[in-house]
Amino acid sequence: MVADGKRGDVPVTSAAYGQALVGEVETPWGPVGGLGADAFTANPLLGGDALEPLVEAASAAGAGLFCLVRTSNPGAADIQDQLVGERPLHELLAGIVAERAPRLAGGSGLSGMGAVVGATAPEHLGRMRGLMPDSVFLIPGVGAQGGRPEDLGPAIAPGRPASILVAAARSIAGADDPGAAAEELRASLWELGG
Repeated sequence: MVADGKRGDVPVTSAAYGQALVGEVETPWGPVGGLGADAFTANPLLGGDALEPLVEAASAAGAGLFCLVRTSNPGAADIQDQLVGERPLHELLAGIVAERAPRLAGGSGLSGMGAVVGATAPEHLGRMRGLMPDSVFLIPGVGAQGGRPEDLGPAIAPGRPASILVAAARSIAGADDPGAAAEELRASLWELGG
């Protein structure tokens, strides 16, 4: 399960979020488990010190962490595409992910330090993959938001089709036959990984 909470706060609060999502809290009566998520989303805009407790919690729990890098909503361009110096903000956020990716590296060569990269701006996917070669991408925006499966090829790490996790909720849940819609999406994505 991916807990899509987009958490991020000052370090002490981020540590509490990490405990609540993937860890546990010691009490006088023994440990109390958190949500038990397999992965969660985080907002890195408070900076590295706020992100560190979340990375530590993910590492300790063997969980994944997806940082917001270039989201799928139309307003993402208002902030995430703005230049900071000579680079767009989403590239700086990708650097934060790439810098921490080795700390959550798995046996497959992919990292549990992933990135939320929306399908609605496919022109960024190749560059994002180049900046974060070992990170799994959580890709929202396919279907109801207008993103198309056939545009996601540049997001796939060469030889590693499992390097993307596509989130398509409304287009599947609202379909006449949700099972068939999910299977159609799965088949089209596996063709990309060829």
